[in-house]
Amino acid sequence: MDDEHVEVDPYCPYFAAGMRMLDQRWAGTVLRTLIAGPQRFNDIAAAIPGITDSTLSKRLKGLESGGLVARVVHPTTPVRIEYRLTDMGTALGKVLLQLNGWALEWVKLPAVEQESN
Repeated sequence: MDDEHVEVDPYCPYFAAGMRMLDQRWAGTVLRTLIAGPQRFNDIAAAIPGITDSTLSKRLKGLESGGLVARVVHPTTPVRIEYRLTDMGTALGKVLLQLNGWALEWVKLPAVEQESN
């Protein structure tokens, strides 16, 4: 931060707790996918290359128990289940989009990933 200096305490328990909510592999990516709106399990899985159904299921359950994602059951035949961001998840989504902007500017992808995008 060149000439800027921000005064912060070296440790913030709230920041640490917030980061623990995201430290599971794919958690941030699942949340970012849901920024676009409610989606079904298979739509989320199709949007994230490399995630397994088992891992996605675990992440969705964890994000739901953390209050970031809501599981919505539509009583249709057949039953339709969608996942959406809660208000808390939507607020975090704004931060994730800022992180996405930072990544676009600063993160270099391996050549293999660049070719698939």
